[in-house]
Amino acid sequence: MSGGGDGETGAAAGEKRIMILGTGGISHRHAEHFLSIPGCRIVAACDTNGERARAFADMHAIPKSFDSLGAALQWGEFDAVVNSTPDNVHKPTTLEILAAGKAVFCEKPLAVNADDAFEMAEAAERAGLINMVNLTYRNAHGIQMARRMIEAGEIGTVRHVEASYLQSWLTGQHWGDWRIDERWLWRLSTAHGSKGVLGDIGIHILDFATYGTGLDIVALQARLKTFDKAEGGAIGAYKLDANDSCAMTVEFSNGALGVVHMSRYATGRANDLDLTIHGDKGALKIWANQTDSMLRVCLGSDIETQTWKPLECPPTPRNADRFVIALLSGVNGEPDFRHAAEVQKLLDLCFVSDAERRMLPVG
Repeated sequence: MSGGGDGETGAAAGEKRIMILGTGGISHRHAEHFLSIPGCRIVAACDTNGERARAFADMHAIPKSFDSLGAALQWGEFDAVVNSTPDNVHKPTTLEILAAGKAVFCEKPLAVNADDAFEMAEAAERAGLINMVNLTYRNAHGIQMARRMIEAGEIGTVRHVEASYLQSWLTGQHWGDWRIDERWLWRLSTAHGSKGVLGDIGIHILDFATYGTGLDIVALQARLKTFDKAEGGAIGAYKLDANDSCAMTVEFSNGALGVVHMSRYATGRANDLDLTIHGDKGALKIWANQTDSMLRVCLGSDIETQTWKPLECPPTPRNADRFVIALLSGVNGEPDFRHAAEVQKLLDLCFVSDAERRMLPVG
């Protein structure tokens, strides 16, 4: 990929030039993150709503804007794309970008099903292009430290895992009133593209559990539940039929067992990821939310008294930082498309397991 200077966009020699595709809510955070990273420059914004693209570009001092991906690719003066389009648009836009020889940093989920996600992973690998997915809780210092400790053998062999991602926006109004806010209503309606709490945050906790332990999930059983939330099960055009809670039993690749659950009805928990990893020589507890994380450990003689102590965790690069490092080095970063596709396979299997009411192997 070319990384040379460009007078019109202001990119200096050696900098990687980035375009942001899709200028909705999450894209503003992407702009802030990438604008702060040395070695890259945002040179363009693109959205099917041309007026919104121009306003976004003006807000973030981005020199170019486009109202179609085709026009942006025809211009082509960029090396990589941050794809923050809606979920169901990730596949067609990403395949088009890859075909044009551009690297992609895609919002989660990579695709709406595993088949599409694996097709995207294979396209990126065939093209030899940098490809990453923004599984944001990889940014947590606690999970990165825990992974290093497990790889070093500090808790021995993992035997049991407890993982949860708990929210409460259906019982509290800390993020607004879901009954009148379309930002939340669509997440409750399958007709509007939602796969419920499983599709929305399940990808994060499954990534958290598999990355944190360094283990794959080889079998799972899932139970999904949708609760009555409005008279007639609908508010306006929104039929409230997407799952609200999910409870899973899983088996890991080394034989360890685990429980994974997620809910929007976890009153008292705003946005909390918890992961406890029990090994035969020690244990780790990781907590994270969207801004902070914490690690506690039970090691050595503390095992005898069940004493947990906080452990200082050094800062870790954000996913955006890792993507720029990958662009500059030419070595792909994590989490990549293939990993996201593997997690999507687990999500797809949960729906089958719930329908069949049985434990299923991960094929």
